[in-house]
Amino acid sequence: MRKTDILIIGGGPAGLAAAVGAYEAGARDILILDREEHLGGILKQCIHNGFGLHTFQEELTGPEYAQRFIDQVQAYGIPYQTETMVIHVSADKVVTCVSRQNGLEHIQAKAIILCMGCRERPRGSLGTPGERCPGVFTAGTAQKFTNLEGMLPGKEVVILGSGDIGLIMARRMTFLGAKVHACVELMPYSSGLKRNIVQCLDDFGIPLLLSHTVVDIHGREHLTGVTVAEVGPDLKPIPGTEKEYPCDTLLLSVGLIPENELTEMAGVKIAPTTSGAVVNEELQTSVPGIFSCGNVLHVHDLVDFVSEEARKAGVNAYRYVQGELPESGRAVPVEMGFGVGGIVPQFVSETATGTVNFMFRPRNVYRNAKVIVEVNGEQVLSKRTMILAPGEMVNLNLPAEKLKGLKEAPSILVRIEVPEA
Repeated sequence: MRKTDILIIGGGPAGLAAAVGAYEAGARDILILDREEHLGGILKQCIHNGFGLHTFQEELTGPEYAQRFIDQVQAYGIPYQTETMVIHVSADKVVTCVSRQNGLEHIQAKAIILCMGCRERPRGSLGTPGERCPGVFTAGTAQKFTNLEGMLPGKEVVILGSGDIGLIMARRMTFLGAKVHACVELMPYSSGLKRNIVQCLDDFGIPLLLSHTVVDIHGREHLTGVTVAEVGPDLKPIPGTEKEYPCDTLLLSVGLIPENELTEMAGVKIAPTTSGAVVNEELQTSVPGIFSCGNVLHVHDLVDFVSEEARKAGVNAYRYVQGELPESGRAVPVEMGFGVGGIVPQFVSETATGTVNFMFRPRNVYRNAKVIVEVNGEQVLSKRTMILAPGEMVNLNLPAEKLKGLKEAPSILVRIEVPEA
């Protein structure tokens, strides 16, 4: 059995940043495992710009952003093993993997960092009526076809869902000569970043149909069109509002799901609100020595935040290996108040030190609202924001000394306060 101090599962932006963070903290026995042929994860196919503004203070494409971290990993001499599929993770931190070069392996780690990323929600999870015909793709699959394979999936396109990948693919398909008829969103607001709505839809005259959905898919040998209808407040189609859109391609951008099968194998508790691991302020899961970060923990809006979070996980994994991670006191649960969804971390130790970072997505669009953190009924943070939207994460950095009342607190409450009409 091979042994290593820190084993990182996933060689995308989270895995690379975690490795760099651990190395810069002092770790020297690190191993990255990745199932793909090359490091970089999903960023390899994200050839649009907009990455790196927070991390590098300049605008980069996805491959350029990934290469910055790959270069660091290689400069530090951090070993990595690609084309290696992890098939099991145990609670005692034994990883079983298989590869063409090494066959079946068992690797004993002192600490594991889970960085497997996320996958797209497929058509099968939507329950949309219609034929099971070719021409229906997830937006990420279409992105891979166009940017890596040089193939155009179709020329007459409708996009269901307004996630960031779908918005970006609306622009990309337009660049390649396709006609994007509409981007159809079930909710009364977009789930993508505002800048992507402006740059990818508005700038090209592509309509965004809020409170609409696809109610039927036509075609047997190939997709010939879709039926779109308006939905009411109950999110059910309104009879009489149907409209036909002839098309040969339907792209689905209807949400991302953390790849947490390995997380569950290790006995790690999963949070129903994020579909990722339950973690404390140090990004340590319910299994000591196993850490989680990036999109496998909770789906982020910016890769810069993924890298920042992953660096922290790498540092804390090394501290755990060195026995320098403070003994966790009582785990104080973090409660989601009005307007708050999918908060991370779910627990904060009463002995927390340094800065505690809270991240969550608003449940709706709120204007001129306050984000409030309360401990024992006392406001320890109040931050006013002009607009909060589900497509953009709220990121709060709270000095641990402001949480000094944790030892007596039953929980920490994070909520949104909106002005009265």
